[in-house]
Amino acid sequence: MIYRTRGTCSTQIDLDVDENHIIKHVAFTGGCNGNLKGICKLVTGRKAEDVIETLKGTTCGFKSTSCPDQLARALEIAIGQEQ
Repeated sequence: MIYRTRGTCSTQIDLDVDENHIIKHVAFTGGCNGNLKGICKLVTGRKAEDVIETLKGTTCGFKSTSCPDQLARALEIAIGQEQ
């Protein structure tokens, strides 16, 4: 799945979630390279629901969203829990 981010320095998230909602792959385009690579490593292999619960609502500076929050939103779409 390709998710176009909104309101962040990153512009896109590529992700793959299997039928059991396990995150198989995540890659960000743009943004803070090292931090986002770290986030990708931390979430790969975890259940999407757990990652959503942890990351949803994270802000970045004065922004109402962040790259982790955008990942949570993308995961909600990927597993059909978009709100």
